[in-house]
Amino acid sequence: MDPAERAREIALRLLTHSARSSSQLREGLLKREVEPAIADEIIARYLEVGLLDDAALAGSIARTRHAERGASRRAISQELRRKGFEHDDIEAALEQISGDDEQDAARSLAAKRWRSLEGHDDQTRVRRVVAMLGRKGYSPDVAFGVVKELQRADRAGE
Repeated sequence: MDPAERAREIALRLLTHSARSSSQLREGLLKREVEPAIADEIIARYLEVGLLDDAALAGSIARTRHAERGASRRAISQELRRKGFEHDDIEAALEQISGDDEQDAARSLAAKRWRSLEGHDDQTRVRRVVAMLGRKGYSPDVAFGVVKELQRADRAGE
């Protein structure tokens, strides 16, 4: 089989399995011993015909991670960098998530976790909620700010 034809088959199989950035597709092709020049040709052609669209994929990943997992802009940015997206595509994807959206997501995540820890002492609740928000990529300022709001709400409700 022609090396270029073999490479196209591998590329299509990789893209059928899951959407990938140009960088991820190139990496997948190189792992399967496709010549770099052939991999670059295929990627350029797929970009040209629209089989690959890094900007759209980055935007979709950002929306999904934020809406479904409550991930912060920082966490999403790190994931997109790991996946090999270009800086401009990452910036454009993150523009969809406003500071207010991020704050709302942090509040929602924190409130849910706070309620689940109702039987624990205040210090444990604070530590666990702040840690959870930290794992989601929220800054300590945001995490502690949201927790203070929850503590105030608890005290007002007593």
